Amino acid sequence: MALQVLYQFDVRGNDAEADDVLAMRLKPTLSKDARDYTLKLVQGVKYHKKQIDALIETASENWSLKRIALVDRNILRLAAFEILYCDDIPHKVAIDEAVELGKEFGTKESGSFINGILDRVSRESSKGGLHTVKKM
Repeated sequence: MALQVLYQFDVRGNDAEADDVLAMRLKPTLSKDARDYTLKLVQGVKYHKKQIDALIETASENWSLKRIALVDRNILRLAAFEILYCDDIPHKVAIDEAVELGKEFGTKESGSFINGILDRVSRESSKGGLHTVKKM
C-alpha cells in the first residue's frame, strides 16, 4: 500500500496532495496495524525524502535518481527509510522485502539492482558512512 501511495506522489509530482492521496488509498478493509504502518512509512519517506534520495544517489554510483525507474526508486525509498529510521526492522528483512517488491512490480533486473543499492546503504549506515542519520 505504501509503495502505491509513494508511486502516485511521484507521478503527480506534488507532495502537497500527499494527505489526500493517502486518505484515498488507505482502504477501510486494512487492519489498524496495517493502516498505521502504511502511514508511518509514507509520512517518514515524505519527511526524509531529500536525505533518503541523496543517500540512494550516493549508494547507486553513476545513477542519478531520475534515471532510476519510478517503481524501483520508490521501493528504494521505502526500504532506505526502514533501514535508516526503523530500529525494530532488521536491515536484511527490509532489503529482502524490497527485492521481492522489485521482482513483482519492476523489471527482471530490479531485484538485483535494488539489492545492490540497499546493501550498500545498510553497510555504510551501520558503519556511520554515507552520512549520519537521526532515528525517529
